[in-house]
Amino acid sequence: MPTMPERIPADGDPTASVEKIDAEMVAVSFVDNAGITRVKSVPIGRLARAARFGIGVSPCFETFAFDDLMTVGSYLGGPDGDLRLIPDLGALTEIACQPGWAWAPAEKYTQDGTRFAACQRGFAARQVEAARAAGLRLSMAFETEWALGVADEAGFVPAFDGPAYGMVRLGRVGEYARTLVATVERQGMSVEQFHPEYALAQVELSIAPNDPVAAADDAVLLRHTIRQVSADFGWRATLAPSIDPDGAGSGAHLHFSLHSEDGPLFAGGPGPYGMHPTGAAFLAGVLRELPALVAIGAGNPASFLRLRPSRWAGIWHCWGREAREAALRFVTGVRGTEDWAANAEVKCFDATGNPYLIVGSVIAAGLAGVAEELTLPGEVTGDPATFGPESEVTRLPADSDEAAGRLADSTVLTAAMGPELHDALLTVRRAEAERYRGATPRELVELTRWRF
Repeated sequence: MPTMPERIPADGDPTASVEKIDAEMVAVSFVDNAGITRVKSVPIGRLARAARFGIGVSPCFETFAFDDLMTVGSYLGGPDGDLRLIPDLGALTEIACQPGWAWAPAEKYTQDGTRFAACQRGFAARQVEAARAAGLRLSMAFETEWALGVADEAGFVPAFDGPAYGMVRLGRVGEYARTLVATVERQGMSVEQFHPEYALAQVELSIAPNDPVAAADDAVLLRHTIRQVSADFGWRATLAPSIDPDGAGSGAHLHFSLHSEDGPLFAGGPGPYGMHPTGAAFLAGVLRELPALVAIGAGNPASFLRLRPSRWAGIWHCWGREAREAALRFVTGVRGTEDWAANAEVKCFDATGNPYLIVGSVIAAGLAGVAEELTLPGEVTGDPATFGPESEVTRLPADSDEAAGRLADSTVLTAAMGPELHDALLTVRRAEAERYRGATPRELVELTRWRF
């Protein structure tokens, strides 16, 4: 079998990273098109070989739905074929919450040594390179929200109560928060905030921005860490978009900033709130593609239990400064911090979206806006749910079918992903929509509660 492209240190020695790791086993993960993190593992002594020749995995996972049922697309799916998972040793990390284990994200190659056309992490890396070729650099980070339930209880029994954002809640989870933050930081991530949130037994953690691919890696490892630390406290964490159809849900908002060689493009310019023309055009491109981006970042049938009016979930196809009902929120930072704090937030995403597809698709949408010199429309303030019939502000897709249709129609994202990846993602989203079209909100909650 031909040698795989080596994802090893520049000195060419695959043992250099391995020797720094105190672990017996290594989890090598990828995220499928339904947003589920799948994994293979090898003993630490086999890691160097895995980095050279890969770990076998079936391409059937490209069309797995979130419920583990397979479907078949135009290019991918079914029982035939094999791929090789190549762990990125540059991202190899000891799992501080799982003694004896380390973790590395994988990229997918074919058996003849070429990169797999539908590799999600590879797609994200291609978009980063496309931005670099255009003279642009992005920093990204996910906000992570989750709810804590009592382990070994039927249904969902909240692990704590108290007022939203309140000190009462913080008192209930203080030791948990301290342990979680320390564990996350031992794994190389810098925590910016932790706080109790609004929804039932909900908390949130924000980490510092990173290169887009690394930001997606961070999201994967952070979610695993949350689950493991929660279990140590006798709790069970759910990152599902809804645990109560009548209440607010949990999101995975994406923050990003844009830079050129001359500096930040969201501050210090002549446009709205200091945007430079390129920064405004990038945001206009993201704004244009938001209906299609919903299928990528919040396309699970349960996602639409969260995407409701007046819940700060970002269901409206508009942008605004600090506008928490708009899908695209612009953040300037306080006076004097704009150069490093100005960023944009996509609020409609949740943890059912593959983070690599999210970052890659947002970059592709923004780059198209720059290439076409799009103009950012006027901002929206207030809650569009209260606007009259004369309002031009529209809702983003309201169900999985509509979201998948908008993704199918997006020429920008079709071209960026390529036919294999684009079709596989559509296949998954349409299969999930068809399978659960008649499900009640409560049934959707039950189906997804512990899947994410």
